[in-house]
Amino acid sequence: MGKIRVAIVGIGNCASSIVQGVYYYYNASEDKEVPGLMHVRFGPYHVSDIEFVAAFEVDRRKIGKDLSEAIFAGNNCVPKFADVPKLGVEVLPGPILDGVAPHMREAFAPYDENEIKPVNVADVLKETRADMLINFLPVGSYHATRYYANACLEARCGFVNCIPEFIASDLEWGKKFEKAGVPVAGDDIKSQLGATILHRTLVQLMTDRGVKVKKTYQLNIGGNTDFLNMTVEERLKYKRISKTEAVTSILNEKIPTRIGPSDYVEFLGDTKIAYIYIEGEKFGGFPVTIEAKLVVADSPNSAGVVIDVIRATKIALDRGISGPLISISAYAFKHPPVQVPDHIARTWVEDFIAGKRDR
Repeated sequence: MGKIRVAIVGIGNCASSIVQGVYYYYNASEDKEVPGLMHVRFGPYHVSDIEFVAAFEVDRRKIGKDLSEAIFAGNNCVPKFADVPKLGVEVLPGPILDGVAPHMREAFAPYDENEIKPVNVADVLKETRADMLINFLPVGSYHATRYYANACLEARCGFVNCIPEFIASDLEWGKKFEKAGVPVAGDDIKSQLGATILHRTLVQLMTDRGVKVKKTYQLNIGGNTDFLNMTVEERLKYKRISKTEAVTSILNEKIPTRIGPSDYVEFLGDTKIAYIYIEGEKFGGFPVTIEAKLVVADSPNSAGVVIDVIRATKIALDRGISGPLISISAYAFKHPPVQVPDHIARTWVEDFIAGKRDR
């Protein structure tokens, strides 16, 4: 079936985890399960079929470097877990727009716009014949995300939106991608086993067992630049909506809820810690409380999920499917076009791989 030609914007810890992950599992046997992937061969595509063809950044310490080097540059702190060969992909300057908040200028080290001019992203996507662009811009990049989405429309390139800006789940944007004849998947990637999926599972369990959920919170802390960026509340508008709706969509009524990043602790590096609290009422009006603590390496936690999304998006391209990808978005993202329980979403994806669903 050939290679899957992938472009990435935002060469941070998540991008580093995906690039490393492709080479970590490059020779993975199809006879064995791989942690974090639905399948080693997802439809016709093996992990090794993913090929990186373009990369965009604003950090001057990464621009001009080969992608294999840039994934370890700047403030990236995800541990090295795979040897990545030189890829022949130069990291190019993308437009800054609102991708760098004032409090992140030191951490992101953006290039001087008087000295460096951003490339035309749509032209690069056309020249490199990219099948899709993966969006890993910082949380709160409203205008920048829409710039890259428009570039994909112009280049007739698929768009995978891994951040909490609503593109795939927005009706108007969905129609734009459908009209352009290319797929879009999103929004806001779930981790393999992160705070959102754990929180959803616990709430679903209580609901299935007849417990009335009365209030809940989820507090997250970490030490990477993602958490530093989110210390300013105005960057969090859609992040809080995305994470909150992912959990409360299971319930039939509104309850007191607080979900989202709560602090930046520098020495944690790429470690994320989540505290989950759920209070409910069971038979006879008696209380039941669940408190859970989750500790994970943050960035690699979503890499395998994105690798599955990349291959699902390529299958959609092969089949001429355009617009929002309902099945893989429901399974892999916090704020998809259609929100369903996770076990149903997984069945939808398996049906999609088998060609039984058009989405």
